[in-house]
Amino acid sequence: QVQLVESGGGKVQPGGSLRLSCAASGSILSINSMGWYRQAPGQERELVATITSGGSTNYADSVKGRFTISRDNANNTVYLQMNSLNPEDMAVYYCKANINHWRLGRQYTNVYWGQGTQVTVSS
Repeated sequence: QVQLVESGGGKVQPGGSLRLSCAASGSILSINSMGWYRQAPGQERELVATITSGGSTNYADSVKGRFTISRDNANNTVYLQMNSLNPEDMAVYYCKANINHWRLGRQYTNVYWGQGTQVTVSS
């Protein structure tokens, strides 16, 4: 069974920084794209940043220049470094990964989501 486990959320003052981590585990062959999404109360889930297996990145306009996505392929982990946080960044942040894995002797490719981690930006 493949699982994504996030960590690193918390409360920070405006202008502060946080680093989120998301580790994938299970019968993983390889991981294609990985990404971070967020959902604020009453709003739809939105893309924050994505990274391909080759390291190409894509960011939402609202976070460009402040957030950096990276990944450690050897450890099946994706990170999100968030700097200059403001109250508009407050949300539950979710990790998403497109994973090639084994199940019952066959290879599958599925999208998995983490459980979410809360980021609160408040003075």
